[in-house]
Amino acid sequence: MLASISLSHLSWSTPEGRSLFSNLDLSFGPVRTGLVGRNGVGKSTLLRLIAGTLAPQAGKIAVAGSLGVLSQTVQVMTDETVADLFGISEALAVLARADEGRASADELAAVDWTLESRLAEAIARVGLKASAETCLAALSGGQMTRVKLAALVFQQPDFILLDEPTNNLDRAGRLAVTELMAGWRGGAIVVSHDRELLEEMDVIVEMTTLGATTYGGNWSHYRERKAIELASARHGLADAERRLADVERRAQEAAERKARKDAAGRRKRAKGDAPLLLLDAKKERSEKTGGDNARLADRRRDSAIGDLTEARERIEILQPLTVRLPSTGLPAGRSVLQINDASVGYDAGKPVVDGLSLSIVGPERVALTGRNGSGKTTLLSLLTGELRPWSGSARVLVDHAVLDQRVSLLDPGLSIRDNFRRLNPGANENACRAALARFMFRADAALQIVSSLSGGQMLRAGLACVLGGSNPPQLLILDEPTNHLDIDSIEAVEAGLRAYDGALLVVSHDRAFLEAIGITRRVELSSS
Repeated sequence: MLASISLSHLSWSTPEGRSLFSNLDLSFGPVRTGLVGRNGVGKSTLLRLIAGTLAPQAGKIAVAGSLGVLSQTVQVMTDETVADLFGISEALAVLARADEGRASADELAAVDWTLESRLAEAIARVGLKASAETCLAALSGGQMTRVKLAALVFQQPDFILLDEPTNNLDRAGRLAVTELMAGWRGGAIVVSHDRELLEEMDVIVEMTTLGATTYGGNWSHYRERKAIELASARHGLADAERRLADVERRAQEAAERKARKDAAGRRKRAKGDAPLLLLDAKKERSEKTGGDNARLADRRRDSAIGDLTEARERIEILQPLTVRLPSTGLPAGRSVLQINDASVGYDAGKPVVDGLSLSIVGPERVALTGRNGSGKTTLLSLLTGELRPWSGSARVLVDHAVLDQRVSLLDPGLSIRDNFRRLNPGANENACRAALARFMFRADAALQIVSSLSGGQMLRAGLACVLGGSNPPQLLILDEPTNHLDIDSIEAVEAGLRAYDGALLVVSHDRAFLEAIGITRRVELSSS
């Protein structure tokens, strides 16, 4: 029997009663499936239901084959090793005794002579340098993610379930995961916003508040289909607009005809050349017909308006965000940032950044890259004044704003609107609302309290408040802006940054994101 996962009439609601999905029917074959959708639609919950760590509130889940799950959190004991994580410590001990001639007959009968080579191969597949004896507590967060993935594929399950496997990984780690998935021949369900990883999928399943839609092919094929859907939605909008105009034109023509007939009837009555009884009967029939026609016209108008509203909402869902921003006025030759032979760190004698020099001139777009631990975030702390250089200098020479992963420039207790007015005190209410609308915070959406926003909404709100004013800063510094964002949010951020004409300094491992925002130069920090 082929491995498969089948969901029938599946329903789940949060403890607060918010429905994530209802009567969901979905099936997964032994192929690589990318699960995409906006944050909060239930992607991670769906994985937990399939894995069995949550029980469905309604419906059934049928799994044919074995499952392997990449856990996001593992409680690591101080002395635990890679072998413990793989669950092979005892088997390796038996193998060692067999090599030394101390194994019993029963142990020799069950010994796995390929174990060490398979372990080494699994670790190498994720680009990690480690051995069975490596202590887990000595690994970084990114290394831990990779070794957990190696342990998962080592077991050779029929299906693997991965929830954002490239989050918090450096470029090398992302590539290792992508290459592993490119060579994976079993079934996989991967929740991810990493578009490079999604290019390796065989199927894309998009989850929305309305359910799930399956698209054959990888991320590029999915985007092509979405473009076709957008073109169809635009055609539908044009048809709905024409229909409403036609309904209103016909209603106007009918009203004018009735007005002419009524006027003619009044003239006959005034002349007195026809019996009043006949005229009264004609008037009654005319009034009844007019009322029927008016009610029919109202029904047609309501139907046309409903179709137009639905067409506009579909466009709103499918239409990529485009943003227009005021100019920063940054001249091409203006020096924006200057670092001269700077060294800085946290522990005396152990610099994280050592002897770095960097300059940015004019509206350059610079990506700061390097392995985890190479000093990228430390350098940003130096530029923002949180750290002072041990030697050398670091200066930002123009107005600037910093959007870190917490978007800490926003006051979490205030609304988006109030944050905008706080950060742009010269803006009036109309300018504030117009700026926020450009980033899709219209009407009551602008009144949401920042602490209630999702990660993607928060970053979009930060961009709106920083870039939407009449005088945007000439330098924008971003620290891993795409971490934990869904793809719709990432594309909204990309649209805002493409419209920005100032200088950019961006820390990111997301190559697709860096290409989309037009990075002109990359500066790679090396680990000390």
